[in-house]
Amino acid sequence: MSPDSSSPQKKSENRLLAALPAEEYGRLLPHLEPVSLSLKTIVHRPGEPIEHVYFPHRALISLVTILEDGSTVENSLVGREGMVGIQAFLGNGTMPHQAIVQVPNGGVRMSLAAFKAEFNRNGPLHDLLLSYLRFLFIETAQGNACNSMHTVEERLARWLLNVSDRRQSNELPLTQEFIAQMLGIRRAGVTVAAGIFQQAGMIRYRRGNIVILDHESLKATTCECYQVIKTELDQLLGTEYS
Repeated sequence: MSPDSSSPQKKSENRLLAALPAEEYGRLLPHLEPVSLSLKTIVHRPGEPIEHVYFPHRALISLVTILEDGSTVENSLVGREGMVGIQAFLGNGTMPHQAIVQVPNGGVRMSLAAFKAEFNRNGPLHDLLLSYLRFLFIETAQGNACNSMHTVEERLARWLLNVSDRRQSNELPLTQEFIAQMLGIRRAGVTVAAGIFQQAGMIRYRRGNIVILDHESLKATTCECYQVIKTELDQLLGTEYS
C-alpha cells in the first residue's frame, strides 16, 4: 500500500464522503491522504491498533473472520459506498476482523485521531456514521442468516451482484479460490455453482475473471438477502446505488 500520486477530487469518488455537506467535507479534505490499495493488502489486522480509516474509491475491501484452523469467512464488503475502520469507535481502537483488499484500486485514508476529532463535533459526519453503522449491522446479520440458510447458488449469486454493484462493473477480477474463502465454503462448491451460472448464460468465467452477462437472471437466482442489503444501502446514500 503506497501513496497515490493523484490528489483527492473536490467531489470525492467515495460515496460516503460525497454525501457530506461541502463545509464538512472541506474540513476533512486536508487530512485525506490518497493511497493505492493493492490486491491482498491487509489494511487492518485483528487486535492491532487502528492508525488510519480508509475510504475506497474503486477498490473493494473485505472484512473477514479468521478461524483457528486458518479458514476465513467474509462478514462485510466495503467499496466506494463506505469506509474501513469505523469499528475503532466502538471499543479499544482495534478490530476483531482482518480487512483485506480483494479488488485493487485507489482510495483515501485519514488518521484515526483526526477522524475522531471530526466525529466528536457531533455534526453531519457524526450522524452519517451512525447511519452507516446501522447499515453494517444489518448487512452482517443478513449475511450470517444467508450463509446459514441458503444454498451455495443463492449465496454466490448474492455475492457476485453485491461485488458488481459496489465496483459498478460487470467485470470482476476474482478467482474461485478467493470467492470460496469469502463465502466460507469449499472451492468445489463454487466451481459447481459457477458452472451452472455459466451454462445458463448468466456469467462468463475465465481463470481469475468473472463477467456478469445477465443481471436479471442472476437476481432471480439469488435469495431475498441481496435486495434487503441493497435497499438499506440505497436508503443510506439517499438514492439508488447503481
